Amino acid sequence: MAETYRTFRKRLLAGEASCKSAVEAYLGRARKDSHLNAFLQLFDEAVENAERVDEKIKSGRAGKLAGLVLGVKDVIAVKGRRLTCGSKILENFESVYDATVIERLRDEDAIIIGKTNMDEFAMGSSTEYSGYGPVLNPVDTSRVPGGSSGGSAAAVAAELCHVALGTDTGGSIRQPASFCGVVGLKPTYGRVSRYGLVAFASSFDVIGPFANSVYDAALIMEVLSGHDGLDSTSAARPVPSYTALLDRDVKSFRVGVARESLGAGVADDVRHALETQIDELRAAGAEIKEVSMPHLDYTIPTYYVLATAEASSNLERYDGARYGHRSNEAEELEEMYVQSRTEGFGPEVKRRIMLGTFVLSAGYYDAYYRKAQRVRRLIKEDFDHAFKDVDAIITPTAPTTAFRIGEKTSDPIQMYLSDIFTVSANLAGIPGISVPVGKDSSSLPIGLQLLGRQFEEETILTIANHIEQSLKS
Repeated sequence: MAETYRTFRKRLLAGEASCKSAVEAYLGRARKDSHLNAFLQLFDEAVENAERVDEKIKSGRAGKLAGLVLGVKDVIAVKGRRLTCGSKILENFESVYDATVIERLRDEDAIIIGKTNMDEFAMGSSTEYSGYGPVLNPVDTSRVPGGSSGGSAAAVAAELCHVALGTDTGGSIRQPASFCGVVGLKPTYGRVSRYGLVAFASSFDVIGPFANSVYDAALIMEVLSGHDGLDSTSAARPVPSYTALLDRDVKSFRVGVARESLGAGVADDVRHALETQIDELRAAGAEIKEVSMPHLDYTIPTYYVLATAEASSNLERYDGARYGHRSNEAEELEEMYVQSRTEGFGPEVKRRIMLGTFVLSAGYYDAYYRKAQRVRRLIKEDFDHAFKDVDAIITPTAPTTAFRIGEKTSDPIQMYLSDIFTVSANLAGIPGISVPVGKDSSSLPIGLQLLGRQFEEETILTIANHIEQSLKS
């Protein structure tokens, strides 16, 4: 079992380990396992940063994340490092500032060792759409790690870092966490600053952690969360001590089971794992109640209308004129725009730009975009209604375990359906967490998802921690 940051920190403070030795070990392992393609860049200066943190520990000045070795999805700005978003169009673009989340982590002495691979501009469910090659699932390298944060999930699962940052627009933290057998947390929209995050779909995108334990995820959330004046969507809400609340008794919680999440399309092993955990929670004293999500079948089409519309607008800036790749083949301005985008964007990004442009076009705006916004409201109301009776909702994270590389690339609809249970949380802006709950008959990890009310991450973290601890006993 992978060493958690919590365990490592105990050894660190006891003088049994050092930040420098940890960073050197992780960097060495990342280079040795480079075939996984989890990292796009590794930072050698991390060793010097680790030495400085070791000195701060000795003098009693170290932050609450001292010695935490961290990977960062390459859609989040780190000053002075390339920010590619997994795309050739930004292959040589270098960030001139740190994202707010990076500043907050560094202030607490976390050590960043590199940028992780991802689906291009976070558009994908398998990390096969990176401009720099696919990421392999370390559990079974013939399988995908999930997406779009597949590099971050694989890095944590393969023990190439303690924790990694990902982003979640429609399930891009929770689904790869499920496929790789790690914990992945999507915060409430507005809980974590998006300043320094390159936008895919601005009303959906959130930053969150991957970790090998619920405790580590909760600890990271304490640092990431909180208002940021540089992000107009950042919420001025108090941040609880998530770690202090983890060990609460689940007897006080009402957990909803959505009948729609146990229907056709869910693999037998996944359904059995979910039912087993529901029985365990009931035995532990939690009240289990059935809830209904009548608009669940509309989540995928609603999401892919709205998210692609926002993507079409956000990616308009990549024109070859201001920054990023510029084609050498063009002689006129319009031709430069066309050629630069043709050469720089991959097939999935082009598909989503075209979808988004179509649904926003004259004659189709009302039929698609406006209607999708109305359905988004209905999905939000489904959750509002359910959370009157329950404190959290339990579902599979994904309908299946990790599929084979290349299995779904020729069928975009099947690929999109991988996110059937995750996109609703992004549509509603609520928090969600995926926690590993065993393996299927092929020894592939199974993830269970918990969804909570807005800004009540502590509830789903507590229940997830109970599940994690019950599986250890």
